[in-house]
Amino acid sequence: MPHTARPTAPPAPGVPLPDGLSRVALWTASAHAAEYGRPAPYVRDPWAAAFVRAAGFTGAPPGDGPLQRLLPDWAVVRTRFYDEYLVSAARSGCRQVVLLGAGLDTRAFRLDWPADVHVFEVEDPALLAFKEHVLDGAPPSCGRRTTVGADPAGSWGGDLLAAGMDPGRPTAWLCETRLYHLQPHAVEDIVAAMTELSAPGSAFGAECVNAGAASSSFVAPFLEALSTTGISWHWQLAEPEGWWGQHGWDVRVADLFTLPYAVDRLAPYLPLVGEAAATCVFLATGTVRGSGR
Repeated sequence: MPHTARPTAPPAPGVPLPDGLSRVALWTASAHAAEYGRPAPYVRDPWAAAFVRAAGFTGAPPGDGPLQRLLPDWAVVRTRFYDEYLVSAARSGCRQVVLLGAGLDTRAFRLDWPADVHVFEVEDPALLAFKEHVLDGAPPSCGRRTTVGADPAGSWGGDLLAAGMDPGRPTAWLCETRLYHLQPHAVEDIVAAMTELSAPGSAFGAECVNAGAASSSFVAPFLEALSTTGISWHWQLAEPEGWWGQHGWDVRVADLFTLPYAVDRLAPYLPLVGEAAATCVFLATGTVRGSGR
């Protein structure tokens, strides 16, 4: 991974974070900041602590159940998984990368990209303004980075094209956590737009909530606590392969117990939660139908 000095951004008066899902981005940043302090971190995000500090953030996911205690380590597992997916997709020919709902994602700066990769970040303009304040002109590790100030749940396709995205070239898409916070009809619209803009050879990654686990004793208390913050998990899937297949994508769901870093981080929780820790969500990746990949 590229080596970057740890930034020390001050608080950001006049550059406030928008309400709502920016809180989720800060929960992830907090997990990344703690991970970066480990002797051998699975995710190296030197900007994470600066985001938390600039926001004056001291919160955590609501409640105190087993899922809440697992979430910081889960955020690290998920991030590492999609780090590897994106770099692999880029090295396999996807020289365009689109982060839908980029939040405080710093992959454009911290991953070891092929030199000609162009990373697009689609996000709320207010959140992008806060992010740029903290990044303070840091150079990306990819060939080019472009921010697209648009609602990831809205009509962002035109803005993305205007920013230089070429629908005739293979693209690696990532909707890391945004989709399950949206209503199903909004997810349908996003995936339709993504599919329309995907040339043969394109890939995607998205975390999906397992509908079969949402009412379990492991997940339900967290969802109840989460709803008090105004944030919910609206979109859930029982069979991700079938759903994505109907929308033009061949999908794979990761077996977490084949990933050494996932086993390392989840194993301490297994006596408490059993395999529910690994089945309450799906880490899905796939390729557009007919891509031959």
